[in-house]
Amino acid sequence: MLPGVYAPQDDTELLAEALDEVAPPPGTRVLDVGTGSGALALAAARRGAEVTAVDVSRRAVWTARLNAWLSRLPVRIRRGNLFAPVRGRTYDLILANPPYVPAPDTGRGPRGRAVAWDAGRDGRLLLDRICRDAPALLSPQGVLLIVHSALSGPDRTLELLRDAGLKAAVVRRRWVPFGPVLRSREDWLRRRGLLAPADDREELVVIRAERPS
Repeated sequence: MLPGVYAPQDDTELLAEALDEVAPPPGTRVLDVGTGSGALALAAARRGAEVTAVDVSRRAVWTARLNAWLSRLPVRIRRGNLFAPVRGRTYDLILANPPYVPAPDTGRGPRGRAVAWDAGRDGRLLLDRICRDAPALLSPQGVLLIVHSALSGPDRTLELLRDAGLKAAVVRRRWVPFGPVLRSREDWLRRRGLLAPADDREELVVIRAERPS
């Protein structure tokens, strides 16, 4: 794992569980956007899916390519900003574990390693774009799976996806202890009302969206 690449954590595991529940058959066209180390892309490839993985980070792309090579799994890995490298294509399953941690406004945007988790004051810097752009990339029976923190507004995610014509619901929840990033900004999150005084855990959610049958 190269420095600065997001390592698989609880959110990765939770999204992998949702992937297992979908159980994509061999040949399923899968897009893993914000692939990081490539963990979810490789999990889909092990099922025989045709996987494309995208990340804006050069280090993440190198890491994912190395992990795919070491695993001897065929994954197409592209560098680019969200869906830019795959415009005009459609997928049967889209996986997204984007940056979603609310962060104080510095006026400069995320820098360095924080690019992998910081997502603006409301945590929705990339989530809103995914909700807006992903529906056009879904095949008629396609499924979108997004994992993020309850701190970054699951109700807003559901609203945007439903406004785009998809049916959407929370299908996975998990409470996890604060990691180093949340611990470092606990006071700021409490002042903003995003954490109650007694909160010492973060809730993660997986949202599933698809076209109405």
